[in-house]
Parts: sequence; C-alpha cells; structure tokens
Amino acid sequence: MQSRRNKVYRKQKPEKIKSDKSAADIVRELKEQSSPVSSYRERSLKIHGLICAKCAREFDYMDRHLLTVHHKDGNPRNNPPDGSNWENLCVYCHEDEHSRGLLGDYFSDKG
Repeated sequence: MQSRRNKVYRKQKPEKIKSDKSAADIVRELKEQSSPVSSYRERSLKIHGLICAKCAREFDYMDRHLLTVHHKDGNPRNNPPDGSNWENLCVYCHEDEHSRGLLGDYFSDKG
C-alpha cells in the first residue's frame, strides 16, 4: 500500500465549452445573474422614476448613478416586486436619511 504523501495528484484541465456567444455577451449574462442588487435598483428606477423622493431633484440617463434605492423599513433584503419598500433618493438625501437616526441616537444618550 502506498501512503497518501507518496501519491502525486495532478490537476485536470477543465474542458473548453464551445459557444457562439461573444465574450461581451457572456460577461453581460454573468453580471445579470450575479447582481440581485442592481436588478432591484433598476426595477425601482422604472417604478418610481428618475427623481429623488425627498428633494424632488430630477435625474437623466447621464447622472442616474447619483440615485440610490432606500429601503423604507431598513431591511435591504425586503425587496417586494411592487416596490412598496423602496424609494429613490439622491446620494445626498440618502446619506441624510441614514445619518438622522445616528444623530438622534447620539443626542438622546447624552441627556
């Protein structure tokens, strides 16, 4: 009997899969499959539009990256398909929304 340390293990090369798809198509499909965050973001933008729910600033295609999705109940895993737990906020209003709770907690502990 041979002991385990005397055996030589060789890695097998993975088989190549033939495909008619371009590299860009494959990358796009992988991104769509692996990013549930962006899928609910896109749904929220379609449902609620390119406008901040707090300051009412309107966005267009070029600056839509400044819009974020805020979860009203604070649970980022609660993503109902109807968008009832989402509101689109610009990055400034979103930061303000989250910092209000922190400041309130900070000042209430000082009393």
